[in-house]
Amino acid sequence: MRVLSRQVFAKRFPKRSISILTWIVCAFYGQRVFAVETPKAERHVVVVVWDGMRPDFLSQENTPALWKLANEGVVFRNHHAVYPSATNVNGTALVTGVYPGHSGLIANHDYRPEIDSKHSIDVEIPKVVEKGDELSGGKYISFPTIAEIVQRAGGHTAIATAKTVGLLLDRHVDPGSPKNCVTLFAGESRPRDALSQIVEALGPFPPFGQFARGDKWTTKAITEILWKDSVPTFSLLWLGEPDLTQHGSAPGAQPALAAIKSSDENLAAVLSALDQQRARATTDVFVVSDHGFSTIERSVDLRKILNDAGFAAKTKFSDPPKAGEIMLVGNGGSVLFYVMQHDAAATRRLVEFLQQSDFAGVIFTRDVMPGTLD
Repeated sequence: MRVLSRQVFAKRFPKRSISILTWIVCAFYGQRVFAVETPKAERHVVVVVWDGMRPDFLSQENTPALWKLANEGVVFRNHHAVYPSATNVNGTALVTGVYPGHSGLIANHDYRPEIDSKHSIDVEIPKVVEKGDELSGGKYISFPTIAEIVQRAGGHTAIATAKTVGLLLDRHVDPGSPKNCVTLFAGESRPRDALSQIVEALGPFPPFGQFARGDKWTTKAITEILWKDSVPTFSLLWLGEPDLTQHGSAPGAQPALAAIKSSDENLAAVLSALDQQRARATTDVFVVSDHGFSTIERSVDLRKILNDAGFAAKTKFSDPPKAGEIMLVGNGGSVLFYVMQHDAAATRRLVEFLQQSDFAGVIFTRDVMPGTLD
């Protein structure tokens, strides 16, 4: 986790600073309302996620709506991502309040032989999530999410995400969930029949690559369709920008700055919709990033390096795995190593090899080994 200089923010936020990559801006609009008895049903929480947003790009010029919200509300100074700082991992942590080691979701890409014995999996895609819930009795994610807790208490929820992470935020595993609780994720929905009304009004979800349009479609879906009659107890809007554009450019590049501007416009649309619903005074709005973003100095072909060193490293299996073979699952700047049958000799040799390399950082192991963390 990279810590940002407080001096940088001292110029922009004379009364407060943001010190780390993942950040929250929170505006409590109902401070006067709290002074009197207010029925719980009238209160709302709205979370808006800007995927991959770095706090050093928050400014009056780049993000006027967010800048205004921050100055009217509260900036969390000591908030940070969990490790690994990836979208699905932090999305799950955000809505469960527990660390990856307890939620059961530890990476964007994982190897779970009970789901697929030959390939790594993308943890958030529907067929994987549904299989995981089937095998675990509805415990693919070990703890209930905020949406599930609200629904069990009788409240209504709306989840709309421009990325596929949305299914992890509310999987609709409880058949008794209120029927007007909807989860949208990258143009799909749960319940499945909820999508038809949205597509009829907005057209289909834009194809991959049209990231700003996808965010705008998702914002309209929640503000114009899911909020048409009233604002639910809990809503979450997940914007894919600036993360998706930054992957194809770089933080601070003109396309990335345009993507940040797009997210700010979507935030402004959310606030305007709350005003139109006359719900602004009874709504707590949180704006949060799931992780930051940085460039890399080098990449390594880890499978080749390991195989050249005499290991049996794989990224997929064509035959049943053998003891000592290693499944590699890349997750950006982190790699998961699965040593088949927990072969102790192969594990020890792998750790020692990585410790002597010029590219490996901190190494985590299931069992305690010299120089590793467990």
